[in-house]
Amino acid sequence: METKLSTKFIAELIGTFVLVLIGCGAAVIAGHATGGSLDGLGLLGIAFAFGLAQFIMCYAIGGISGSHINPAVTVGMLLVGRISGKDAGVYIVGQLIGGALGALVLMIILRGLPGFEMGEWALGSNGWGDGYQNGYSKLSAFIAETVMTFIFLFTILSATSKKGNSTMAGAAIGFALAAIHLFTIPITGTSVNPARSFGPAIFAGGAALSQLWLFFVAPILGAILAGIVWKAMKGEELKAN
Repeated sequence: METKLSTKFIAELIGTFVLVLIGCGAAVIAGHATGGSLDGLGLLGIAFAFGLAQFIMCYAIGGISGSHINPAVTVGMLLVGRISGKDAGVYIVGQLIGGALGALVLMIILRGLPGFEMGEWALGSNGWGDGYQNGYSKLSAFIAETVMTFIFLFTILSATSKKGNSTMAGAAIGFALAAIHLFTIPITGTSVNPARSFGPAIFAGGAALSQLWLFFVAPILGAILAGIVWKAMKGEELKAN
């Protein structure tokens, strides 16, 4: 029996909520030593927090919605014909709402910390330029986000294809996201997901909000390129057969 679109909407909302809350929460709450007794997760820990959240949701809601939890993934799936335009629109709305709710819950939790203040690029927001982490340029940020999203989407399309290992797809996707974070966190904080960037930015405002466009355009461009390459490869495969 086919799953209702409303159920898929809820699944995508919950999945994106979990990704943003756990991933961004790990970055801002446990990313650095707090209170003296806790060792900060550091780059590796934050990367694996995002990867593990993705991994968990692949198996939790993969059978319901495919666990896109990322508008760029949905665009890529639409391009290769694995989802309808109607479903894609509903998925993306659910993902954006889920990302916003994840950031909202994180902000409420952080407000319970004595002395907490919302600064520029708060809540694990993505960004670039002066004042953001290492100060990488807009061009560097754009290239990194485009290429890393391409790699992420290509992995997803391959792992979930008929020739992929479906039982290990969730692990491959989760580890791919963790590896991408290891490379990209120092550059942009790692988006490769417009919904992941949208949630924190709408509450952080300021620079995070003004730079949000890049974290929509670059990931979607990377997803489109991955879809084009995947379709071309499938065409060559059909010719060979």
